[in-house]
Amino acid sequence: MPTAYLTRVVEFTATHGFPDQPEFAGATADHSHRYRCLVTVKGVFEPSKSGVMSLSALKTLLQREVVARFDGRHINKDIASFASEGTWLATGEALAVYVWDRVIAAGLPHGVNLHRVRIEESPHLYSEYYGEP
Repeated sequence: MPTAYLTRVVEFTATHGFPDQPEFAGATADHSHRYRCLVTVKGVFEPSKSGVMSLSALKTLLQREVVARFDGRHINKDIASFASEGTWLATGEALAVYVWDRVIAAGLPHGVNLHRVRIEESPHLYSEYYGEP
């Protein structure tokens, strides 16, 4: 059986800021993005039975674990891993790893694996994570 990949895109608007360090020049003040989050799962494709997984199940999972968690929020203040007591900077790379961890923790159907999380901050800037240790 062939392996197929299924990507679902969700969007959310969130605010973040960075510490006053040279590598973050111009982005240290709080600012918002309309993020696009692309989550790709992979699994065995059985064309006579179904796709990789239920589209509605993937939509529900991403709505709960990504959109509801981030939309309208200040990442540095509202998300514990990124808040003052947290240890992560609210970079696109960190958001991709964070979303990966949330999707894995939420659980995917048997035989379905997470392949990639892509976080787009703008049409010209994105980060991807493939689950490497």
